[in-house]
This record gives sequence, C-alpha cells and structure tokens, in this order.
Amino acid sequence: MKVIIFGATGMVGRGVLRECLLDARVTGVLTVGRTATGVSHPKLRELVHGELDDLSPIEDRLAGHDACFFCLGVSSAGMKEKDYRHVTYDYTVTAGRTLARLSPGSVFVYVSGAGTDAHGRAMWARVKGETENALLAMDLRAYMFRPGYIQPLHGLTSRTRLYRLGYVVTRPFYPLLRRMFGPAMTTTEQIGKAMIAVTEHGAPTRILGPAGINAL
Repeated sequence: MKVIIFGATGMVGRGVLRECLLDARVTGVLTVGRTATGVSHPKLRELVHGELDDLSPIEDRLAGHDACFFCLGVSSAGMKEKDYRHVTYDYTVTAGRTLARLSPGSVFVYVSGAGTDAHGRAMWARVKGETENALLAMDLRAYMFRPGYIQPLHGLTSRTRLYRLGYVVTRPFYPLLRRMFGPAMTTTEQIGKAMIAVTEHGAPTRILGPAGINAL
C-alpha cells in the first residue's frame, strides 16, 4: 500500500511514520507538512508545503495513494477558537476533500481525541467533532481514532512543552499505569500499526477509542 502522512514531524506522526517505514506492506510513504521530517529512507518522499489550507499546487503528487494518515494537530491551550478551527478543521477538511476527489473510496484516518463531541461544551471537543462529521460525510473510508493517553516510544517526544514535562514525570510509572488503566491507554507504536491494519482490513466501527485502536 502507498500512504500519505500529514503531520509527520509531531509525536504521533513520527510514530506512524516509523511503523510505515518498518512494515513491508507499506511500499511507499509521502509526507506532507510545513517542515521536513529529517528522516531518510528508500520508501519515503517528502512534500514541504506551507499552505495546508490550499493543496492545489501539489495535487498532482497526492493522487494514487491507498490511504491518508492525518496526524497533524495542535493543543487548544491558549488559542482562540478561530485560530484553533483553522488548523484543526480547515486543514483536515481540505485534505479530506482533496483526497476524496483524487482517490474516492480511499482510507482516511484522522487522529482526533477522547472526549470529542460536536455538541460538547469544550471548544476543542466541538471543533474536532465537527471535523469528524465532515470527514465521515465524504466519499472516503474514513476512520476516527480517539486515543486517550498516548505513551511515546522509541525515543519520540511531544513538541508541546507541557506534555513533554508530563511524559518525563509519568514515564517511570508507565508499567503500573498500564496495568491500572490499560483500556484507556495506547502508544505511538500501536497507533501506527492500527492505521496500517485498518487500511488493509477495515474496522467494525468508524470511530475507535484506545481499546479499539489497540485491538487493531
């Protein structure tokens, strides 16, 4: 399979990229983002594109892929809703609409979040919920991944300072946390492997929480 990854420089995206490059079922990977990943691999091609709300200049290079793994996202902390919506909704929906037109019926996996709700009280939950609903209405085999706690593996770290500090504190306790709260937790490795699995075999539901991701 040939896949596109948006957000391959973030913690989740780098984990997904790692699993795609390691998996023999994935024959080609195209990353799209505002900066290069710094990774070199025979299967990897990179597109550095600054305007992610307008993909028309690079459309010719996006066609012919089996799946898109959309891992791009930002923390809503300190952001106004207009700015958060631009990154979370506009970028994602632009990618979805473009790929639905170029490769109708292809797989689109969106990394959302636990607690997402288009009618929720929290701003981030509403925006992510509206993003999910827009994708599910497109001519795509769209899957919403709603991870809870994500443990970064293989040397990966979060780009968000607060999250990074949190991982430093909780890392020694991860085995204990896993035993206590296993169904609510996943890892960057499991998310990457689950995306490949859902592309190959599908899933029983279009919205998957941590337990569903881990089962894949």
